[in-house]
Amino acid sequence: MDTMVKSVALWTTASLLAIIICSSDAKLDIITTKQDILVGEEILLLCKASGEGEITWHKDGEEIDDEEKVSKVDETSSKLHITKSTLQDSGKYICRCEFETGHTDEAQTQLFIYDGPSFAGTTSYHEFLEGTDGVVPCLVSGQPAVDVVWLRDKEEFLMNSARRVWQKKDNTLFIGQVKREDAGTYVCQAQIKGRPIFKSLSVSVVVNAPPKVHLKEDVKKVLAGPEANVSLLCLVDGLPKPNITWTMPVSLDTFRHQLNSDGSQLNILSVTREDFGEYVCTGKNKIGESTATITLHVFEAPEVFVSVEQQRASVGDRVSISCNVSGHPQPELHWLNKLNGQAIVQDSGRVHVVEGVLVIDDIVPSDGGLYSCMAVSISGNASRDVAILTQPGPPLYMSVSPGPTSVRFNLKTLPFSGGTPITGFVLQWRQSPNEQWKETTVPVSDALAITSLKPYTKYIVRLAALNAVGVGEFSDNNNVRTQGIREPDSPILLTDQVKIEGNSFYIPLRQSEDGGSPLLNFSVRYKQVIEAAEWKELQLSKNAESVLLQNLSFGSDYDLEVMAINANGSSIPACFNFTIAEPPYKVSSITKGGIVGIVLLIFLVVFLAVDATCCYRNHCGLLMTIAVKIFGQKVPGMKMLEEGDATGNGVKLKGITSRGSSHQLAQLALQASKDLGQRKDGSCDKAPLTKNEKKPAGRELSNADA
Repeated sequence: MDTMVKSVALWTTASLLAIIICSSDAKLDIITTKQDILVGEEILLLCKASGEGEITWHKDGEEIDDEEKVSKVDETSSKLHITKSTLQDSGKYICRCEFETGHTDEAQTQLFIYDGPSFAGTTSYHEFLEGTDGVVPCLVSGQPAVDVVWLRDKEEFLMNSARRVWQKKDNTLFIGQVKREDAGTYVCQAQIKGRPIFKSLSVSVVVNAPPKVHLKEDVKKVLAGPEANVSLLCLVDGLPKPNITWTMPVSLDTFRHQLNSDGSQLNILSVTREDFGEYVCTGKNKIGESTATITLHVFEAPEVFVSVEQQRASVGDRVSISCNVSGHPQPELHWLNKLNGQAIVQDSGRVHVVEGVLVIDDIVPSDGGLYSCMAVSISGNASRDVAILTQPGPPLYMSVSPGPTSVRFNLKTLPFSGGTPITGFVLQWRQSPNEQWKETTVPVSDALAITSLKPYTKYIVRLAALNAVGVGEFSDNNNVRTQGIREPDSPILLTDQVKIEGNSFYIPLRQSEDGGSPLLNFSVRYKQVIEAAEWKELQLSKNAESVLLQNLSFGSDYDLEVMAINANGSSIPACFNFTIAEPPYKVSSITKGGIVGIVLLIFLVVFLAVDATCCYRNHCGLLMTIAVKIFGQKVPGMKMLEEGDATGNGVKLKGITSRGSSHQLAQLALQASKDLGQRKDGSCDKAPLTKNEKKPAGRELSNADA
């Protein structure tokens, strides 16, 4: 069995080897480098057989017998060599071998001979004007037939006339209404029909646009000055990018006229009046040019020039101050009285303006003050102040108050200052019209008083204000008579400025008149407004300005008297009454013991009320027991034994009269309380025992016990 299997296996193996050997003998291959061959290139085909035999070459079914093309390499190889290929060399090539074994085999290959593609005559650069239609041709030659497609960014353009950019049948690319985004690189790609033979040509498309100037504003306004700068902006559009130039009304100053990198912005520094005018911006490229004009209006801020800034003049003089204004446009000139805020009318009145000159005829004190020359225009306003100074006016609304040796002036309002502050007053006096005036100058901050005069004497007095220019007009004469020497006037207590803090009291004071003799001191007295209260006194210096009282009693009223004292005596007291209020809170004096006492008192009252009710209605209770023990007699509504011998509640009372001592009463009350506690039934309405009834157990109560 095993021998038979081994024989079958050996036979099968031998058969397969024979088949393989036969197949190997019949194998034939054509070796070539490529199938697609450009016209003019060399063609070399090698036919290799697996065994010896006769090899022949055939093209498109016909045998090639050209010895220049076909040659034997060895017994198993043959080659086909075409030095310079032509389009006619395209076709199917077959290598056939008749093996010595009698077996015939063949191998074949297909050769493609092509010419092109070629873009000869195709322009690779095109320019179109924006908005026009553009046609980009692609001239392609080649054999066999050539297919053409247009690409941009690897996207193919279809033959669809409905689109703005599409490929026509003649392989040209059509761009309708060229836009700026159409500019760029396009690819014309040609392919030998049916073969992987490609060739591409890059075509550049440029879109041109004429310059067009855009202005953000065609009128510019600026105020001239060393810090004033202005920028003129000219935006120019176009392809290729236009070149921008400026035409200016002034010569170019590289320090003040500066352009940015592309020339679209002109910066003018430190603008002056000469920079006014038209600035022309021009954009130009190879297609054309465009211009636009910007008008620059340069304004000058108004300026004011006055002949003087301060003018002194005496009352009655004529004053004239000139004023000039400049600016662009030319400003209007106005004069203003700053004291009353009114404009001064041209050529009219005592105060008027003539061709910009302020004129004041016959100057008076009320004319003194500040005047302003103003320049008003659309480019702004400016002003310059002028101070006109003259003497003060006469004092008005004045009264005179004589004292024993002095005269005091009282002014309700200050006179006109004359344009500069009043620094003082000149006070004059004399006893008769024939005498020379005597005078003294008083600062404006001091009291207006003439002192060291004679008492009981007539004087003529007057007053004038003084400023930096001089003395003003005097007031009318006033006839006065000084008073006699007397005590000082009562001091004045400023009651509207009283301060009470806790138990302290404060009140300001001042002295109105010293009575012609220097003040020595102040005398202060105060006391509580209660019966038998005594005055307390203290002294204050003559320069004291207030009264301060401390450590006063809370919740008390006080009387206060203040007197001024000089060598002639004391003044009438200045009186004032005040109250020191209670402190804001009080500490309660009731302690815990007090609260307990109150509670016990309430309990005792309630107990007595209940016990009294029991005694009255039921003849029982502690009060009833005490009454029986004390009085030893009949109590209304109750049966008693004969006088002097009574018992109650099982206790016998002896020798106790209605006039027993308080000590005895207390002892009886205590004993009665104990007896009541010893009763088991706790009743209070049982009648007392008679002599025949049996006494309860217990000892007899004697006087000693009581």
